[in-house]
Amino acid sequence: MNTQVALALSLLAAASLPALAEQKLLPAQCEISFTSKQMGVPVDGKFRKFDAQVVFEPQKPEAAKIGFTVDLASATLGSAETDAELAKPDWFNTKLFPQATFQSSGVKATGPGKFEVTGKLAIKSISRDVVVPVTLAQAGGQTTASGTFAIKRLDFRIGDGDWKDTSMVADAVQVKFKLVLTGVGPL
Repeated sequence: MNTQVALALSLLAAASLPALAEQKLLPAQCEISFTSKQMGVPVDGKFRKFDAQVVFEPQKPEAAKIGFTVDLASATLGSAETDAELAKPDWFNTKLFPQATFQSSGVKATGPGKFEVTGKLAIKSISRDVVVPVTLAQAGGQTTASGTFAIKRLDFRIGDGDWKDTSMVADAVQVKFKLVLTGVGPL
């Protein structure tokens, strides 16, 4: 069999396989929040604007493609004064770096309804590998993906200058998410 025939047969076979459908995010039901500690006291914040591109079927996690874009200027700690501070160069520097991104590189099942998503998180054009544990729950045609993971803010130059002092603002930040999607296959 010549290579042109083999290539044509391969393309026909690939075209006949069902493609994984992209799931739809329901933003009004979703949340991405974070908790840091300032002088030992927990400080909670959240991102008000983000988007996700998810192609995922629970029975084929290895074929998943998951991407996030978070609008860093949408970060809020609950007051206009602190929110304005977050946009400044020492923190998120939103004029130069308006978005944080995540792109998956692998997904594996770790138990019933539980998955581990590996990928690259980029903030302020600094990329780091992260592992995100995700739990799925399904009800009424919707799937809720939730989880928590930790990052080190100084790894991404969040809190430069005087704010590098971790006795004032801790280096560890917990990120928590709840994403509601439609179009995910059965668990």
